Amino acid sequence: MNAPARRLRLVDRVLDLGGPAGRGGRGPVQRAGLLMGIVNASPDSFSDGGRYATLEQQMALARNLLAGGADILDIGGESASTGRPPVAVDEEIERVVPLVERVAGQLGALVSVDTYKPEVARAAIAAGAKIVNDVSGLRDSRLAEVCAETGAGLVLMHTRAAPRTQLQDPDLYGDVVEEVLSFLEQLIASAISLGVEEEQLIVDPGPDFTKTPAQTIELLAGVERMHELGRPLLMAISRKDFIGALTRTAPGERLPGTLAALAHGVERGAHIFRLHDVSAGADFLTVRAALAGESEPSRDLALAPQLRYDRRPAR
Repeated sequence: MNAPARRLRLVDRVLDLGGPAGRGGRGPVQRAGLLMGIVNASPDSFSDGGRYATLEQQMALARNLLAGGADILDIGGESASTGRPPVAVDEEIERVVPLVERVAGQLGALVSVDTYKPEVARAAIAAGAKIVNDVSGLRDSRLAEVCAETGAGLVLMHTRAAPRTQLQDPDLYGDVVEEVLSFLEQLIASAISLGVEEEQLIVDPGPDFTKTPAQTIELLAGVERMHELGRPLLMAISRKDFIGALTRTAPGERLPGTLAALAHGVERGAHIFRLHDVSAGADFLTVRAALAGESEPSRDLALAPQLRYDRRPAR
């Protein structure tokens, strides 16, 4: 299915997402969906383990993600890894604000801040962030108030537990799709009651968050139901545990599974895909769009001679 048309307001800009796929046009091949690249400014990320420890390393990663096709950069100063205490507000601000300032200012990127703390969100928005990606299920209503005051976009995600708390219960849900849909509907109503405009909101069904791998798979199999909420759908599927459980792989080995989940999300009409491996995701979506007839390449499309052969030395 095509992603349903949705309008998203983010501080001083408006994005029109989804709508009918273009067919029959000439020119560059277009791809479906926006890609949200992940920039971790935390030392305990499950996926990179603090590999990007310095501001310069984080900036280099941000540049690479943008060059690879990222439309949004999601900057976070606290890992979602469970079993660890929350990061202090001042420390999280120190981690994210200088990076947000440089990524939004020097690189001109559209920045999302991954936080559930109102003070961090306010500081990041002042530094140039346009979206707040809240993985807490709006546990602190002041976060919505910050977005109402600033006009920043707000990601509302489904979860049944506090941040960094693990909840894995195979009997937790009767019908996980219906329960996630109802939860997000209530979050939307709460955010609007706190002054957030409906067009500022994005929904995320929260794969893996308070869900077993089997529950996440059931949820994503019926994820098109989330369109009933009338807001852009974010799919945060990169290197997730459900992929590792299916393929028996560690986070760094989950790219093939992530691309399969990406394909599924496109087929179900998602609008935004949160990825570590942006370049691979962009290539996947470009080829898929061309083969699906959603965008027709120009007649003079050709492979550059230097790309015809792999000239790297054999190992």
